[in-house]
This record gives sequence, structure tokens and C-alpha cells, in this order.
Amino acid sequence: MVFEEKVISNGDPQEEEEEEDEEEELVDPLETIRQKCEQTEHCVHAREKLEICETRVGSRSATTEDCTEELFDFLHARDHCVAHQVFHSIK
Repeated sequence: MVFEEKVISNGDPQEEEEEEDEEEELVDPLETIRQKCEQTEHCVHAREKLEICETRVGSRSATTEDCTEELFDFLHARDHCVAHQVFHSIK
């Protein structure tokens, strides 16, 4: 069974557009916290190691090396920081 939602508009279309313009852009607090955490010393160090690995692997034509460990280290450092801060932003 498929449910279809139909909107019936009896109002002025210009009023609907104005209401849409007035709505604020929602910002995900998790993304904001992640960006702040990526600026911490530990995350910056882990990102530098990841970028060095990506440069090394990218410069080789035939290699089996990948940067999985460095990526996981960076994500772990960032998520560890986020875990301590995310619940402070919840209202």
C-alpha cells in the first residue's frame, strides 16, 4: 500500500515562498564539534601522519600499501575528542 501526501494550497504562493526564506539553516552540532576537534594537537598530528602516508602511497605506481591504519588513528583521535564534548551541546 502506497501512501501519497497531497498538499492543497489555497493561500498566496508568494506567502509560501516568504515563509521558506525565513526558515533558518539548521547546523548539525556534531559537524561543528568535529571541526573544532580536528584543530586539537592530537588530531592535527594524526592528520599529518595520514597526509604523509597518502603522499607516499600516491607517489608509487605499484604498491600494496594503503593508509588504513593512519586513517583509523585519525578518526579515533577525532571521535575520542567528540565523545567528550557532544553531550554538552545537547539541549
